[in-house]
Amino acid sequence: MSTALYRLGHLVARRAGRVLVAWVVVLGVLGGAALVGGGQLTDDLSIPGTESQAGIDVLGDRFPELAGTSGQVLFSVGEGERVADHRAEIGRIVAQLGDLELVRVATDPFDDGPQAAAQAVSDDGRHALSQVQLAIGLEQVDDAVLDALEQAATDVPEDSALRVDLGGQVFAETSTPLSWTEAVGVGVALLVLALTLGSLLAAGIPIVTAVLGVGVAMAGLLIVSAFTTINTTTPTLALMIGLAVGIDYALFIVSRHRSQLRSGMGVAESVARSLATAGSAVIFAGVTVVIALCGLVAARIPFLTVMGFAAAGAVTVAVLIALTATPAILALAGERLRPRPRRTSHPAPAEPAPAARRWVALVTARPVWTLVVGVVALGALALPAQSLALALPDNGTAAPDAPERVTYDRVSEAFGPGFNSPLLVTVDIIRTLDPIGVMEDLAADLGELDGVDVVALATPNRTADLGIVQIVPETGQTDPATAELVREIRRVAPELEQAYDVTDLRVTGHTAVTIDISDRLSAALVPFGIVVVGLSLVLLTIVFRSIAVPIKATVGYLLSVAASFGAVALVFEHGFLAELLNVTRTGPVVSFLPIILMGVLFGLAMDYEVFLVSRMREEYVHGGDARAAVADGFAANARVVGAAAIIMIAVFASFVPHADAAVKPIALGLAVGVFVDAFVVRMSLVPAVLTMLGDRAWRLPRWLDRRLPVLDVEGTGVEVHVAHQEWVEEHGAVAVRTEDLEIRDERDRVVVSGVHHLVRPGELTVVVGAERWRRRALLAAYAGRLPIADGTLVVGDRVLPGEAAAVRRTATYFAQFPARHALLAWAEEAGPGALLLVDGLDADADAAVRADRWELLARIAALGVSVVTAAQDPPPGARRPVLDLGAFVSAPSPTPTEESSWSPVG
Repeated sequence: MSTALYRLGHLVARRAGRVLVAWVVVLGVLGGAALVGGGQLTDDLSIPGTESQAGIDVLGDRFPELAGTSGQVLFSVGEGERVADHRAEIGRIVAQLGDLELVRVATDPFDDGPQAAAQAVSDDGRHALSQVQLAIGLEQVDDAVLDALEQAATDVPEDSALRVDLGGQVFAETSTPLSWTEAVGVGVALLVLALTLGSLLAAGIPIVTAVLGVGVAMAGLLIVSAFTTINTTTPTLALMIGLAVGIDYALFIVSRHRSQLRSGMGVAESVARSLATAGSAVIFAGVTVVIALCGLVAARIPFLTVMGFAAAGAVTVAVLIALTATPAILALAGERLRPRPRRTSHPAPAEPAPAARRWVALVTARPVWTLVVGVVALGALALPAQSLALALPDNGTAAPDAPERVTYDRVSEAFGPGFNSPLLVTVDIIRTLDPIGVMEDLAADLGELDGVDVVALATPNRTADLGIVQIVPETGQTDPATAELVREIRRVAPELEQAYDVTDLRVTGHTAVTIDISDRLSAALVPFGIVVVGLSLVLLTIVFRSIAVPIKATVGYLLSVAASFGAVALVFEHGFLAELLNVTRTGPVVSFLPIILMGVLFGLAMDYEVFLVSRMREEYVHGGDARAAVADGFAANARVVGAAAIIMIAVFASFVPHADAAVKPIALGLAVGVFVDAFVVRMSLVPAVLTMLGDRAWRLPRWLDRRLPVLDVEGTGVEVHVAHQEWVEEHGAVAVRTEDLEIRDERDRVVVSGVHHLVRPGELTVVVGAERWRRRALLAAYAGRLPIADGTLVVGDRVLPGEAAAVRRTATYFAQFPARHALLAWAEEAGPGALLLVDGLDADADAAVRADRWELLARIAALGVSVVTAAQDPPPGARRPVLDLGAFVSAPSPTPTEESSWSPVG
């Protein structure tokens, strides 16, 4: 991967202007399309496969008057007055609402007919409540509908004592709330970048690229909203995550570029190297976040799936921007980004130990104590998470001065919180001969259940085949007692169906839908966590070629998640710092918070783990001293990781003060989670644990190492690639080059070791040795079909094992000597520059056949094809280069049975 990014870096540096113009064009096209054909954001909460959704579908087919979204109109008068005195005025307003095109029903609170709602007038006589039922769903409500409702409902003379408030589900927030605090977060990020990079020009690059990426992602999201339903929380979440990762990903690349320029590297080469090293980690981090966010599909909730895909799309754009636009800007900035050498006329005093070295020395001096203190502290912070309650927000979580919140609070005060969250019970009554009587009896039984305030309505539909019961609970939508009432109704449903000879009794409505969503999310949390933890173990094992490092990293991630949950519970459940953080109502937090937090924190935790620990591993591989590797690797990358974490925290925290009720706890949880994971787990516990483990931290069984793909996040392949280019400049081009090459079989036994071999372009080389299986192993390795254990192997300009897939596409390998006509046909099609690897030159053939095969290969080599073949002995009269494997074999030959356990892959 690193060598491919290295080539991409050089390509972008050569065409920097075109790359930036292309991104600007993409932004312009998407932005224009979003303005012209963008859709509307909604709060649609459909959830297929649940009882509540089945009930809504039944209402749509058989009771359309109650199938759409609804609103509330609260009429109030002052102290000492009676709202009934304004009955005529209220009736006129209700009639105006009922005449609107999209309104099916507007109830008159003073209607005493058989289908009138119960308790539409408060006990003190000062408030009357009208329910407005629309013919459309919430996802179809636009500003024109809301304006018409407001105009009809507020048509009250200025001198009237009647007050009118509008609320309900139809007035839920349907916009992306942004405020000046997000700009503060970006400003903090810019300050941190300037201090970290030491240049305002360099500091501005991550901000510019992140804003570009967010613009592209948001425009794309608005375009998609024209074709599918997108929740109102989705853009804010995508914006928050896209902005944070966009700044961080660019920071890693820019920081590496500045460091290389300081050492004297050329601009174009530095751009390519930065992309190969830091860019590899950016891809790894981005992929982990994307996979985790796409994993939200496991919850089987449509709006949450869209939310995950949208956030994943924003992260994907951030990665693409970091890999293309960022190096393009670096290339265009040229020498202006090179740090200036310090000028002084006096010898510089001995520089004190950097803060990073002092800190790592502190936490590794007594690693056991560091581990104990850190785990205990995080455990204490996680304790409040035990009381974390989950629900979907309602109008009671809106801003205190928002009209829907004012109406919500006034309705709760006048009638009780349950009037803001009624439940609907649908029942099939087609078999009964007394539909009205059955509905009355059924309503009476339901009204006796614990938690029911009043049964507001019980009536059959016009065709008398479906009944509806509207139940007002004693508690609000987010109260756990309301969810318990829903479960109790469903528990007694079979008994009621049998008693009244009815069928399909279901609890539905907006409140029941939100409860079902919360229950499904809670059920999906454990499987999602298992997937994330399993993914963490697999990915880190591939990256670090270690068993201990992935386990340690995963445990640290779980500690970070638990601590973030605890912090959210502390603020939103227990009210700690609630006023300071503008939390206007404590209680349950949005039910998809745990999954979102786990997914995003997973990607960020892996990000910091890779940047810190990969440098430690690099130091260990080169030096061999485990303790020194921890200190040196930490000192090299801690400053950048710390800056990246501070930027993340600033961006996430900027959404806390004024974000909506769904985003606010997520933003706080992410800010706390990033702080804990970066500064406590990765910068404190990780060095302590690695110091305790010593050399054991970097061990991986050879059999497992052979089976894992090579990602090369550390950029080792680039170093080999650059060294190979320098070698080629001095010694000329080669088709195959090996140095100290070692190949092992599946049982970790040495096949060949210390192989030095050169194959020039258009050259015919024969590999000889007594044992055919060793010859086959070497040819298979050259073809990218067998992993190497150690040493250097370059085929063309591809470094193995990292670019084995590319070699397999270009090198042709025959395990058996093919027919003459087939080989000639291949050679004519492949042409000069191709690589041919042919085994079995002397297999099952007499001297004449072997000589003919040799002549055929020489003829193919004359066409400009590089040919490597294998035989037990050199062909008679061969004057071609010969590689004798006998000089590179130190292990005894395996038995024939053992030979059969090995075979090339691909």
